Amino acid sequence: MTIEWIKSDQQPALAQFIFAHGAGAASDSEFMQKMASLLAEQSIDVGLFDFQYMQIAKQTNKRRPPDRAAKLLQYFEHILTFVQPSLPLFIGGKSMGGRMASMLVSEERVTMPTISGVLAFGYPFHPPGKPDKLRIDHFGKIACPFMVLQGERDTFGSRDELTQMQFDKRPDFVWLPDGDHSLKPRKRSGFTELGNVQTAAEHAASFIKQYI
Repeated sequence: MTIEWIKSDQQPALAQFIFAHGAGAASDSEFMQKMASLLAEQSIDVGLFDFQYMQIAKQTNKRRPPDRAAKLLQYFEHILTFVQPSLPLFIGGKSMGGRMASMLVSEERVTMPTISGVLAFGYPFHPPGKPDKLRIDHFGKIACPFMVLQGERDTFGSRDELTQMQFDKRPDFVWLPDGDHSLKPRKRSGFTELGNVQTAAEHAASFIKQYI
């Protein structure tokens, strides 16, 4: 598999965003497809792909755990050989995909194209209930702009804990009101999942346009 493009109605597009999925939901999941469509409406070509373990899961119709980070990063780097050379390149992902994108730009890889910025939707700062097992050691090596779009009550890193946390490089944060790890708020909050997803897309598009 290479890249499935969700193309901007405006061609040529302003930029391209290679969008990696999370651990349990593939590139054809509702969140990935909706976010890609919203960004395409903002004149951004969005490239979707499935990591190898997810391709096998679809072929066998059996859930599989993600591969180890080294294999995921190697495949992500391979995917970037199929990008459009004429457009500014941004990468990112949902949860695990955002983490892999941020790790990729923190490493010196010879074949990597120039990446203008990284976007992470629901970054997994730590496993739920294990705030001591942080996944931020590489943040200080991220040379490009980095934005995290996070639900306020995400169990992988909530607003209350992250606003007090010290980072080697602090991401730009966008907080989605009452959102969980999927940006979904509780009904009693008065906010909606669609509203949070649309807000996240607007901020993501503004971030991309700021750095093209």
